[in-house]
Amino acid sequence: MKKYSSLTEIQGKLADKQLTLQELLAYYFDQIEKQKHLNAFNEVFFNSARNQAETIQAKLNNGSAGKLAGMVIGIKDNICYQDHIVTASSKMLENFVSPYSSTVVKRLLAEDAIIIGRLNCDEFAMGGSNETSYFGTVKNAADEERVAGGSSGGSAVAVQADMCLAALGTDTGGSVRQPAAFCGSIGFKPTYGRISRYGVIAYASSFDQVGTLTSSVSDAALLLEVLAGADENDSTVSSIPVPSYTKSALATSSTKKRLAVLKETITSEALDPETKDAILNAIEKFKADGHEVVEVSFDLLDYLVPTYYILTTAEASSNLSRYDGVHYGYRDTQAQSLNQLYKSSRAEGFGEEVKRRIMLGTFVLSAGYYDAYYQKAQKVRRLIREKAVALLQDCDVLLSPVAPTPAFKIGENVQDPLVMYMADIYTVLASLAGIPAVALPLGNNKEGLPLSIQLMAKHFDEETLLSLSHSFLEKA
Repeated sequence: MKKYSSLTEIQGKLADKQLTLQELLAYYFDQIEKQKHLNAFNEVFFNSARNQAETIQAKLNNGSAGKLAGMVIGIKDNICYQDHIVTASSKMLENFVSPYSSTVVKRLLAEDAIIIGRLNCDEFAMGGSNETSYFGTVKNAADEERVAGGSSGGSAVAVQADMCLAALGTDTGGSVRQPAAFCGSIGFKPTYGRISRYGVIAYASSFDQVGTLTSSVSDAALLLEVLAGADENDSTVSSIPVPSYTKSALATSSTKKRLAVLKETITSEALDPETKDAILNAIEKFKADGHEVVEVSFDLLDYLVPTYYILTTAEASSNLSRYDGVHYGYRDTQAQSLNQLYKSSRAEGFGEEVKRRIMLGTFVLSAGYYDAYYQKAQKVRRLIREKAVALLQDCDVLLSPVAPTPAFKIGENVQDPLVMYMADIYTVLASLAGIPAVALPLGNNKEGLPLSIQLMAKHFDEETLLSLSHSFLEKA
């Protein structure tokens, strides 16, 4: 069976009786088995997926199937699915069975998607290379000595290596876009509040956003259409009506866009030369297609990473305080006192990177440092958001790299947290501002490693991103 790149293709085969869901699922199970050394899946849901395939095939036969019928999708291992294990790739939640389903899972199931398994990620979504997972590093299918990116590395590799059609990830500071860039897929992060976070294990609540990894813009648009919208279980979700993203994404528009290139991101010495050349070529393609491209300056670039890490570690410190050895999760059964129980359960249950971020966050929230760090970072975040909004009043889209380099080698940067944190310099802007962003593939470099470009748009203007992405990739 050949690799399918879109749901439209699969649904055509299903409609013509050239394929059944059982056959499709068996193909993906076989792909997962053949490539299990890539370590993309923490668990494959053999039984529930087979049951879903049987039920949905019957719906296809009688014409009552939902709009996602035929989509086999994986979910990041921090998204709750009732009666299934969810661990956030941490020893702290090893073998924890979720008593309920997240809103995104409910919406997938309501439209007849098949959830094939839970995908490996950096522990509690904290990392940019998928090397902090309790279940081990995910390997990039383009070069197995290189990282998949993080924190949604398993999601990116599962799509890259044809182990499922699409995957859900979460994006706090680039955790969907960066692995998509490293693996050559489309990584879409919607506006903060466009998709419910209910049932998604929290890292930094004012940043976390569910995103998608797909091989086609049409699938990204369809998933967003299904997943977006108000949710009574999440007070941070927008009640703005959900448009028909599929129609707007695939419609041929004669309206040309004004694209603003963030000059400092392209001229930076840290940017890999081949990545820079690919982006410059992409800019020429946008111009050739009739779009206006201008250069703009973002003078707050040096403040992005410090602001992001002060705020997200502070929120992580608060969110992860619940994992204390008492409520649920890992517990040190040998502890002799309550104080020892707290200390040893957290010390043994969390990995090094998670502990580092909890301690950083606790520090910036502590008496004497709250005003100097946390309060100041909140003020800078407001300035960053205002600057982004102002730029997007004069143009339709901001353009930048996704990452300074292609996928780096496993073990190359993991011992230097500062190097790892600085790798987020291009993705955290959209996260701090809460605007939608997408990573689009630009082919491969001389070593066969995927390259990528990032587009960002106004709040809740996902339609522009999808439409522009579709037309760009169609002509690539």
